[in-house]
Amino acid sequence: MKWLIYGGLAVAMIAAVVILIGAALPKGHVVSRKMGLKASPSDVFALIAGPSDWRGVKYELLTENPLKWRETDSNGAITYERVETVAPTRIVNRIADPTLPFGGSWTYEIAPSGSGTELTITENGEVYNPLFRFVSRFIMGHTATIEKYQRDLAAKMEPRQ
Repeated sequence: MKWLIYGGLAVAMIAAVVILIGAALPKGHVVSRKMGLKASPSDVFALIAGPSDWRGVKYELLTENPLKWRETDSNGAITYERVETVAPTRIVNRIADPTLPFGGSWTYEIAPSGSGTELTITENGEVYNPLFRFVSRFIMGHTATIEKYQRDLAAKMEPRQ
């Protein structure tokens, strides 16, 4: 019985330390990743600006003006909105659900590069919950969402080496 109490106390102390570290971390972060694609800038723009069902998520259009949609995957559903569109060079999307424990925006900058395209994705993220902040920073990494998007994009369009 004594070991069960010690084990429970150890788990509680670890959880408290994780939450304290998470509370000390800044809520906001900015990360960016680049990738080259063999496709033209207009083709890259068209894919990113259109429905995101090519990424293996369920895509549901909510409104067209302003553009709002919901993406559902194994982690749940998130509602997004389009903040800016400058064809064919820039798209900015953001999370449109203030009830989530995180939020932020993604800026897609599309530029010609040689015979293809260079895509820069910048995440301006916020993680409100200290536990999630710890997980985002030390376990998942702030770049996890961008890197997953890049893998999905590379599976759809040929990456440039």
